Amino acid sequence: MLIKIYNENPQPREIEKVVALLREGGIVIYPTDTLYGIGCDALNVRAVEKICDLKGINPQKSNLSIICNDLSVMSEYARVSTPTFKLMKRNLPGPFTFILPTTSSLPKIYKNKKTVGIRVPDNNIIREIVAQLGNPVLNTSVKDEEEEMEYSTNPELIHDKWGDIADIVIDGGIGGIEGSTVVDCTADEPIIVRQGKGELKF
Repeated sequence: MLIKIYNENPQPREIEKVVALLREGGIVIYPTDTLYGIGCDALNVRAVEKICDLKGINPQKSNLSIICNDLSVMSEYARVSTPTFKLMKRNLPGPFTFILPTTSSLPKIYKNKKTVGIRVPDNNIIREIVAQLGNPVLNTSVKDEEEEMEYSTNPELIHDKWGDIADIVIDGGIGGIEGSTVVDCTADEPIIVRQGKGELKF
């Protein structure tokens, strides 16, 4: 199912449809401030496992990332030092993934690496979905390295490719072509491990 939601003013009825589906363990493709993402309720282990299988992600070896709607809930899922919190506050919402140590609130599937990526995108659609859901959303991009760019930026082409797998594809306009900047905050000093969209303000 392809549904149109407007970033400037997301329609509550459409947001409710997406949230109801996520609560049932559904899979959704949604816009962010970088690439389109494919995700589910991050606390629904069966749905998380399904996405890992689809994307060929080994949760034992890969960092999993989650989207929070704001920084106030983040401390439930990750341990954040005061300097790291200040850094995140300066840069979020924005096109960054911060890698942090996990807390016991996340299911066991996240704990193998003892870290989790935290995103708070500058996109009203996905932040509103997360706020209404009351849980974070697992975040992985729909982009494959080899494929033509249109298939990861155009919602209709994304629907053509992923429509059999995702329960809902949200058309939030043309997506970006660059991933988030990834910042490892597990040591004393933050380290940029992948420079993507966005210049980190220290």
